[in-house]
Amino acid sequence: MASWVYGDSQLTPEQKAELVMSLKNKLEGLVAQHTDVLESLAPKVRKRVDVLRAIQSKHDELEAKFIVERTALEAKYQKLYEPLYSKRSEIVTGVVEVDGITKGGDETPAEPKEKGVPDFWLNAMKNNEILAEEIQKRDEEALKYLKNIEWCRIDDPKGFKIVFSFDTNPFFKNSVLTKTYHMIDEDDPILEKAIGTEIEWYPGKCLTQRVLQKKPKKGSKDTKPIIMTQDCKSFFNFFNPPQVPDDDEEIDEDTAVQLQDQMEQDYDIGSTIREKIIPHAVSWFTGEAQDEDYDGTILEDDENNSDDEEDDYDEDDEEDEEDE
Repeated sequence: MASWVYGDSQLTPEQKAELVMSLKNKLEGLVAQHTDVLESLAPKVRKRVDVLRAIQSKHDELEAKFIVERTALEAKYQKLYEPLYSKRSEIVTGVVEVDGITKGGDETPAEPKEKGVPDFWLNAMKNNEILAEEIQKRDEEALKYLKNIEWCRIDDPKGFKIVFSFDTNPFFKNSVLTKTYHMIDEDDPILEKAIGTEIEWYPGKCLTQRVLQKKPKKGSKDTKPIIMTQDCKSFFNFFNPPQVPDDDEEIDEDTAVQLQDQMEQDYDIGSTIREKIIPHAVSWFTGEAQDEDYDGTILEDDENNSDDEEDDYDEDDEEDEEDE
């Protein structure tokens, strides 16, 4: 089983010095941008502000050391988490059996001989408010084949990767789907872009598109139905994140705002999986874990009724759109 390392167990002296210097340079740059504010102050006020800035400088030096130590501490504990995550995966997938359950099981003849914990990751994600909004009813059958979710830190460029491992399934060829977030500044954090795996769907199994059939207009010589595809809401759109335009590509303000909103939403989903679902998966599976603003209501069937409605294609509406 692959082991995903959070980062180096410790930073070299050169890396520590580079980090501290980087933070100092950033602060000096901010000060340079606001010299006009300082110059506008009365002399006595300016002197007080200078003392406050000296205090802030000492704070920032401590903060830089904190970031260095935190990185090393997080790396240390991530390595301690890894065997627990591996053991969890083995139990969930049925690779190992827990004590007290014999081979062959205690099932009655009428009970299925299920391995592991069926639908573990699907139900863990469905019990989270943010992810529940992304998972459509038609996604669930594919997500039942999800056997593990892991994440790892990447250093070049800075960021993190989420790894979804799937059993062989009838929906797509990939055994692993990944989502990688490239960060400009991990500590703020500032997202530069996200990259997902291209899913190799089997014919007729793509969950991010639906196939529509439209009857030809009355009087048309062609009597064959018109086949159309349309993008639709799906959890698997997570692997096709919003694309950041090239630096030389100009976009209007409305498009830029829309893109920023999409990127923020995409990052929220990735952060939720990394920070909540992966470390506390069993609590989400049982429903014990709750978001602070989540009232604890388990997802009802009508939460996903929109998918059933999407399958009912309104031909009259489509004709009206074409006529326009």
